[in-house]
Amino acid sequence: MTEQERFRYRLSFHKTEAMRFTGHLDLYRALERTIRRAGLPLAYRGGFSPHPRLQLAAALPLGFTSRAEVADLWLEQSLDTSDVLDRLQAAAPPGVRFTEVRTAAADEPALQEQVIGASFSASLSEPPPADLAERVGSLLSSASVIRQRRGKSYDLRPLIDTLEAVGPGALVMRLSAREGATGRPDEVLEALGLDPLSAEIERTSLTFAEVTAT
Repeated sequence: MTEQERFRYRLSFHKTEAMRFTGHLDLYRALERTIRRAGLPLAYRGGFSPHPRLQLAAALPLGFTSRAEVADLWLEQSLDTSDVLDRLQAAAPPGVRFTEVRTAAADEPALQEQVIGASFSASLSEPPPADLAERVGSLLSSASVIRQRRGKSYDLRPLIDTLEAVGPGALVMRLSAREGATGRPDEVLEALGLDPLSAEIERTSLTFAEVTAT
């Protein structure tokens, strides 16, 4: 194992309103630029076109904010986690707020492979329907909820772990992420007969599988 493969750091950060309409690829590029501005010795994979060793845990749909984003990066040398955090915080662009840096085992699976679910909150900007709680109950009692995504049918219901109306126009949910099928909160809102464009959706946590480094 080379030094470039050894020094793995796990970053926790928020994606706030200023980055709300920044897509996954652009967020990746923004993180790479931030790491460069921070003066961190980012490691690269070799080959004809080297690219940075940087992984985002899970793509966040356009228009969502988050207080639960996670990324892994590899550095060419070992640094104190508090130093890495301080540098990132100083270099962060509007819309990204780093909250924690810790080390991670170099031989863990790819970060994306460890994500098994996520929790979200949704606040409706329009007056909620009077029967919102009943709609939630009906959806949860359904044996299946067939939806279309990219021209293919899938069952949304097994991907909804929990769903609750917690106040006027407010919902919280925990959705599963499985190989080939990931629950999306905007599709849950549509299944409830709600317009996801009228809601402010935030990812509040990510759930990771228990892993054992080899």
